[in-house]
Amino acid sequence: MSTATDPQPQTPQQQPPRPPQPATDPLLTLCLVIVGVLVLAGAGYLCVAHPSLTAPIATVAAVAAVLVAAVGVVFAVRRR
Repeated sequence: MSTATDPQPQTPQQQPPRPPQPATDPLLTLCLVIVGVLVLAGAGYLCVAHPSLTAPIATVAAVAAVLVAAVGVVFAVRRR
């Protein structure tokens, strides 16, 4: 009779640990801050130069705030 030898259990290859990546790219964050400041400055200028546009701009800003909050929540949940 032949003796059967059990092969040793194979372990999966271990991958080298990856260096931790920052949550956000600093350059992207800087660009978003600059764009945000420019948009707010433009909206402020329109409200001062054209008072009749204050109500429409406030409405758009309220809707935009809700959308930005929703997108922020989606990204926060997705990263976990």
